[in-house]
Amino acid sequence: MITLRYHVISIAAVFLALAVGVVLGSTTLSRSLLSGLNDENEDLASQVADLENDKNAQAARLAAADSFATSLGPVAVHGQLAQRTVVLITTADANPADRDAIKTLVANAGATVTGELQLTEAFSDPRRADRLRDIVVRLLPAGVKLPTASDPGTLAGGLVGPLVLISKENNKPQASSEEIAAALAGLTEGGFVKASQEVRPAQLAIVLTGGAATGDAAGDRAATIARFAAQVDRAGAGTVLSGAAGSASGTGPVGVVRADTAATSILSTVDNVHTSAGRIVTVLALHEQLEGESGRYGDAGNAEHPAPGATQE
Repeated sequence: MITLRYHVISIAAVFLALAVGVVLGSTTLSRSLLSGLNDENEDLASQVADLENDKNAQAARLAAADSFATSLGPVAVHGQLAQRTVVLITTADANPADRDAIKTLVANAGATVTGELQLTEAFSDPRRADRLRDIVVRLLPAGVKLPTASDPGTLAGGLVGPLVLISKENNKPQASSEEIAAALAGLTEGGFVKASQEVRPAQLAIVLTGGAATGDAAGDRAATIARFAAQVDRAGAGTVLSGAAGSASGTGPVGVVRADTAATSILSTVDNVHTSAGRIVTVLALHEQLEGESGRYGDAGNAEHPAPGATQE
């Protein structure tokens, strides 16, 4: 006779068998899963190691190429700016090492740096724009006309350009030495520039900047520097705007210029001045400016050529 106890024992045996099966099955599955994960982890680690090796090899090749360009620089620019004069304008974020290297190459090219002018953080600060406009209008030398545009970068370029560059029509200063000294002193007192002891007007200008602008109103800051450089270019025989990595982006001065057809048709830009090649190209682009030509040079996506006379692959 089948009793209640038999049923209870049978049901318990069934559940026990199920439990044992689940435990055994999950153990086997876990071991299989862990084994697969371990294999995948080892494969990923191998890929990471390969990528790290590739990166190190690429960095070594770039360092070697940069070293070669450094040694080649004096030869590449020799005579390109013979008996020319250049004024150097730097922004607050420009790398001093880039500035010093550019000065050396300009001398190797046969030119003389007639002065240096550093634009401060306040120069491109939108909150100081009205103050900058007021100073520009008040310090304008007699005979110098401001551009019709009202943005602070263009207006400041309309003042600074004639102060630091000689006229491309007659190769004469566009303001008296007293007017130049007074205007630069006023900009310095206003906290917008820092000038070397003496700034004599030159034929050509290099505006040296850093990478992409950061922080509040980054786009406005970049636009101020870009428009300033373009207006300085209009005041003399030629200007090159050179920036470091990131400068060709939308929040970089070089990028702002390249997005403006009117500006890029006259102003040459270089986006890799942090490299030896970019510094050499800056000098070569300045020579090209003397011939009335301009270009977009470097290795960013919106550059047209790596250097004057070279083709983009």
